Amino acid sequence: MHFEKIEGFGNLEMGYISDFSGGFISRNTHVLKRLELNRFTQFLLEKCVHGTPIFKLGEGNNKILMLSGIHGNELPPQIANVRLLNDLLFMDLNTTVYVIPFAAPKATMNNERVFNGMDLNRSSHIKNSLSNLIVESAHDLGINFVGDFHSTAYNSNPGIESVFSSKSPSPESYLMANYISKSMGSEVISFDYAGSSYKGAVEDVCNLKRIPAVTCEVLSPFAAVGEGSVDRSYWQMLSFLEYFGI
Repeated sequence: MHFEKIEGFGNLEMGYISDFSGGFISRNTHVLKRLELNRFTQFLLEKCVHGTPIFKLGEGNNKILMLSGIHGNELPPQIANVRLLNDLLFMDLNTTVYVIPFAAPKATMNNERVFNGMDLNRSSHIKNSLSNLIVESAHDLGINFVGDFHSTAYNSNPGIESVFSSKSPSPESYLMANYISKSMGSEVISFDYAGSSYKGAVEDVCNLKRIPAVTCEVLSPFAAVGEGSVDRSYWQMLSFLEYFGI
């Protein structure tokens, strides 16, 4: 993957996961009205028209990925991840942080759970699916840890603020989940082996590739932004970063 230095935003670099997933995020008014439309955010939204951008900040032996938007209608973590990226821009980071705020801009634009009819959190094991490209990019970039951020509605699965993890074959997944739980009060949902419940989740496929990963969920209605949900997702992200001393 090719990264380019982006002038005017510290040491920020940017590449693309794909060039077939682009969308006009600004058409999703639930998202647009909650973003701080500064110069960088406007730049980010422009780049999302052309595909799925991935941003790189900092330098360090640990390489982590902050991911959101695998389900386009789960809005709070996508908004929170843009906020986080803005906050990290000019920080002196001792860790390499990769950020994908909008995994599937087209799905976010349409406020749809699926991308081109495909649930990306059930298909990351399928070669050349968009979520598979994200996982393979994480592997190729040597990313050591992945935080995948979602939201869940009442009366859905899981329907509670939570952190998914597994104990094998990447046991640090469980340790990360417990750290976030102690910090946030989010309930830990853990499986003995990654992918034992269903196939194709980004978290599970990463764990199966020995890249420890967790899935963090906050409560919010689908295709909308529940009160306080952006803050809760942002704090989950901060807790994930704090696990690595950031």
